[in-house]
Amino acid sequence: MTLPSNDSPAPVSEFLFICFPNFQSWQHWLSLPLSLLFLLAMGANAILLTTIQLEASLHQPLYYLLSLLSLLDIVLCLTVIPKVLAIFWFGLSLISFPACFLQMFIMNSFLPMESCTFMVMAYDRYVAICHPLRYPSIITNQFVAKASVFIVVRNALFTAPIPILTSLFHYCGENVIENCICANLSVSRLSCDNFTLNRIYQFVAGWTLLGSDFILIFLSYTFILRAVLRFKVKGAAVKSRKKVPMDILILFNVLHHLSPPALNPIACGFQNY
Repeated sequence: MTLPSNDSPAPVSEFLFICFPNFQSWQHWLSLPLSLLFLLAMGANAILLTTIQLEASLHQPLYYLLSLLSLLDIVLCLTVIPKVLAIFWFGLSLISFPACFLQMFIMNSFLPMESCTFMVMAYDRYVAICHPLRYPSIITNQFVAKASVFIVVRNALFTAPIPILTSLFHYCGENVIENCICANLSVSRLSCDNFTLNRIYQFVAGWTLLGSDFILIFLSYTFILRAVLRFKVKGAAVKSRKKVPMDILILFNVLHHLSPPALNPIACGFQNY
């Protein structure tokens, strides 16, 4: 731990994680389900990516978006879980200043990237069900490439100021983070500066990104359900209702985007059942 000098506080060069301060004796037990979820998430996403790559019939825009979602899940898992397990198993609670803010950036940007991916997938399903004849001309590989660039650039630009502002603060006192990850509020409250602007920006950016995605997803599925209810041909109605549960699973995935990424490939597997 960084100790302040008598004359002036020494600058902080690393942080110390204190996970579950009141239940540290339970950390080894908590690591068991966490490690199983980590293996499940990595294995399920790896299988999904391999299947999409090897199966030629899955080389379609929707499955390319699923691949992007799996890649985001894998990066999030590798960013957070190994460090938490290292704390639980080996007591490696220290994290360097740059590594902490890199983790903060990935967590703040990749979670909105996931919700934005769900939004694009919802639009894909909207076009497929409401405008099936125009689907091949609208949802193309070029569309997926542009959407992927938009997903990465939009969320990276909007969330980058959060770790940048936090890293510019003057950390001159305690360096103990009462958390298992470098969450913005957990870190910024350790600074000697006023972090109100940082906190407000995170709140506004988070609700703007996630809120806009949710609204667009909700509108897409509203149009989908309305179109399904208007189908008069029995065969068309049956065929479309088989698609709707798959699409609704995507909507539910958005609502629990903070849950372990292992749930995403499982849900995607049920989509194609």
